[in-house]
Amino acid sequence: MRFLHTADWHIGKKLHGYELWTEQEDAFQQILTLAQQKKVDAVVLAGDIYDRALPSEQAVATVNQMLQQINLTAQLPLLAISGNHDSATRLETGSPWFTATNFYLNTKLEQAFTPIEFADTQFFLLPYFEPFAARQYFSDDKLRTIAQAMPKIVAAMQEKFKADKKHVLVAHFFAAGSQQSDSETKVTVGGLDAVPTDALAAFDYVALGHLHNETALHAERIKYSGSPLKFSVSEAQQQKGVWLIDTDPFQAEFLPLKPLRDVAEVTASFAQLTDPAYYGQLERDDYLAINLTDTKVIPNVMQELRKIYPYILSLSRENGREVTATSTPQIRTLSPMALLADFFQETTTQSLTTKQEKLAAAALKAAQKDGE
Repeated sequence: MRFLHTADWHIGKKLHGYELWTEQEDAFQQILTLAQQKKVDAVVLAGDIYDRALPSEQAVATVNQMLQQINLTAQLPLLAISGNHDSATRLETGSPWFTATNFYLNTKLEQAFTPIEFADTQFFLLPYFEPFAARQYFSDDKLRTIAQAMPKIVAAMQEKFKADKKHVLVAHFFAAGSQQSDSETKVTVGGLDAVPTDALAAFDYVALGHLHNETALHAERIKYSGSPLKFSVSEAQQQKGVWLIDTDPFQAEFLPLKPLRDVAEVTASFAQLTDPAYYGQLERDDYLAINLTDTKVIPNVMQELRKIYPYILSLSRENGREVTATSTPQIRTLSPMALLADFFQETTTQSLTTKQEKLAAAALKAAQKDGE
């Protein structure tokens, strides 16, 4: 059997205040195209479909449209689980009808012990769960962490194994030995970060969600797909994509996705950054974390840079900022909005987002009107 392994879509997520709807739609279309080009038998979605438990109406509409494109339009079987960012109750709405179109969605622990069977493969869909769910299911008060629960969970699944089939686990947790990046929620409640990989040895392949880097875990048959997009500056050097899995004979191939708008770090002086010969070589519409090498005060620095680079995520100083007596008159000549932008950047190392600038401008206008 051949299937595509993806996870951590986080639909509705923002990047430093920037909306990512267009980028998420573009990444999804690449995933769907790969699934069709590679003639997969199913698509696996290993949790964190949404970015939050209470997604916006736009996020819900976007996810509905994406799932329909995979399952109804392309007629591909879809195997999905809820992650720690999803609301299991909200996500499962309508699920009694899903299996009629080969859409299998598990949001409860007890559902994980009924395998989804294909010609040569059994899938066990284990959604994110808290330890109390395992205590209740197994009537065992000693189960206090997910790591403690996993041996019992795997043993219960093994009782359903068929000898003539391959066995795939789809799950959402932190496997011991993995590495996290800044955009992932550091969930440790219940031992989410401590599941030993040895406990998963019974499966021919384990399709994991939760970590956003496909190289977070180095194991031949236990893999994170990573997120389709870069959700933090710490992920700037990561290659995003999906796994193409063949079960017999086993083969795993990572298929890269090309970002519509990349995340990158740039270290340069203000003079370089504003020089057409320099910025003509950059992708100026990328999301940029700029690290200035200048130490002197640069009046209105963020506004000037945004004229060239519209999607600045952060502005920091490589060598700190030089403070001199001559800098005071320069600061005082700035407009209130420019002063706020510089103050915000210097105190937080982040730039004001477009939304924050609009709110500040509205507040300033209201204050000026009250003072008249």
